[in-house]
Amino acid sequence: MSVKSLPKTLEQQRAQQAWECVTQCLNHAVEGLSKAITEVDSKISQEKDENRKIQLQKHKEELNKRLKDLRTPDGETRWKKEYSSLARKVPTLVLTNGLGQTLAFLKAKGKNDPADEHTVLFRHLSKWVLDQVAPGTSSSNDDLLQWVLSNDSAAYRRATTEALAFLTWLKRFAEAELPTED
Repeated sequence: MSVKSLPKTLEQQRAQQAWECVTQCLNHAVEGLSKAITEVDSKISQEKDENRKIQLQKHKEELNKRLKDLRTPDGETRWKKEYSSLARKVPTLVLTNGLGQTLAFLKAKGKNDPADEHTVLFRHLSKWVLDQVAPGTSSSNDDLLQWVLSNDSAAYRRATTEALAFLTWLKRFAEAELPTED
């Protein structure tokens, strides 16, 4: 007799996704930097203007330096501490300021830096919430802020509720697994 497993509940799915986000957060930052380096390489090879090529080369060197730093034990610990601290604060930011303002804060602080903890957390939150409230719209460029701004207040409330439920798990796992500030 075979045992058929029951489908996971939404709460179990939230927990699993939050666990993956916390345990893979640094890898997501490294992947983001690696992708940015590849994109800059492509721009360098296509650029005709020598001054612009020099600027791009300097940017690439800066990205490589940051990638190397992230791969050191000190850099890894520092980055994880920052992500952990942010993961613990974000649920309170959502409750205090609202989802839209919190997303705008994360996006502004992250400055589209693929290795910044604000950007990584923004992507984690965007991916999960969009998958739940707007399935099928998810892509590699998930942007929950743009979705929130283009939908009505009922969708905004649903996204806020889902974000808070996900962030509860993210916060718990960050507290349990990641180093904290001394």
